[in-house]
Amino acid sequence: MGTKLLVVIILLFTSALGPAQEPEWKRIFNGKNLKGWVEPENNIWWRAGKGVLSVKSGPAKKGSILWTEKEYRDFTLQADFRMGAGTVDSGIFLRNEKEQIQIGISGSLKRDMTGSPYIPGKGYPVEAEGVEGLLRGDDWNTMRIQAQGKEYVVWLNGQEVMTYTSEHVPDKGPIGLQLHPGNEMSIDFRNIMVAEL
Repeated sequence: MGTKLLVVIILLFTSALGPAQEPEWKRIFNGKNLKGWVEPENNIWWRAGKGVLSVKSGPAKKGSILWTEKEYRDFTLQADFRMGAGTVDSGIFLRNEKEQIQIGISGSLKRDMTGSPYIPGKGYPVEAEGVEGLLRGDDWNTMRIQAQGKEYVVWLNGQEVMTYTSEHVPDKGPIGLQLHPGNEMSIDFRNIMVAEL
């Protein structure tokens, strides 16, 4: 009798909790234009259309960051990216211009560091694992980044590749996509979504 009562209580408790909540994804790129993003002055780099956000270096190889208008605290970002021509050195800035997750070739290390955090003054404090076997060079890849508190977790094409705890990350800030200065390069993004935690 006691065991049956315990089972009933557990069932009632778990059903009251309901299923685990999936994050509520919101598209932050509409596939048509730069609405919701801060377009750089005299923009010659960023183009949107047919579901794709493309960036390409200009003649002066100046570089550019495309920031979200909105600021975020704890969030998960997911985006598809496809590397284009040239030496692709890009990344996703998290809440500020000092902390980013690398996409492509590191200018300092001269090798691919996709999925690794770059922190000025520290370089790459940890390196994403298993990226070489996961990264599709000429095709679309999916990166997911969770920024919760001071911790970053990165997945590449469904596989967790990196966890890092930052010392000085701000609590809140925008998300940025990078076109690195000094390189001739292009990269495409699509399906850019955020779930606030």
